[in-house]
Amino acid sequence: MAVKMRLRRIGAKKAPFYRVIIADSRSPRDGRFIEEIGYYNPLTEPAEIKIDAEKAKKWIANGAQPTETVKSLLKKSGIVD
Repeated sequence: MAVKMRLRRIGAKKAPFYRVIIADSRSPRDGRFIEEIGYYNPLTEPAEIKIDAEKAKKWIANGAQPTETVKSLLKKSGIVD
């Protein structure tokens, strides 16, 4: 089972809000997920990023692959170099 760290959109039309989740790579974008580890709000200035660093590091150590966007969010929040 390939596990990914990715974004799940929950915002309204033209008002995006995302949750950072751990999910099987075969599940749909807003479908079933394993665990929620944080959120990302791009509409605030500056963009609000809140990710549980301990959970993120645990999942990366267990083999979860972050998407490009999640990888950049992890770098911005100082969790990954």
